[in-house]
Amino acid sequence: MEDARRLELIEQYRDGFGALVAALEGITQAELDARPAANEWSPREIVHHVADSEMTSAIRLRRLIAEDRPAISGYDEAEFARRLYYGDRPIEPSLDAVRAARSTTVQILERLTPDEWMREGTHTEQGHYSVHQWLETYATHAHDHADQVRRARAADRSPTTDR
Repeated sequence: MEDARRLELIEQYRDGFGALVAALEGITQAELDARPAANEWSPREIVHHVADSEMTSAIRLRRLIAEDRPAISGYDEAEFARRLYYGDRPIEPSLDAVRAARSTTVQILERLTPDEWMREGTHTEQGHYSVHQWLETYATHAHDHADQVRRARAADRSPTTDR
């Protein structure tokens, strides 16, 4: 990966928390719990997912850097949502977790040496897994879910929404 692309992705990663917060700005209680479709998550559930994913991803990166060829475990997002009470918990602590995971991880990303950027392990679901792959995945993660929150809010306001 070229240095310019890496710096662009680090900036995108850094901005992810702000993107999520912006998507939630002014959200009503009804919007927070609205489902755009029966099989889609509400904004509340999205925030809890992002928090769990960000905490997991922060540890994944640390393991890639600190351990030799670690095995990185996948997890069942739907089971996390079901078993960790995504549907009724307040979102503020999860937003705090996203902010903390991202801000501490940016500090690490900004300090990585060329050799550390080359570190890799094996993901239980994806196979070969590198620091660069990690960055490409998580640079957009919060932004993608911010878009999902915006779509859910728009669907809640739509008179044709079928819930």
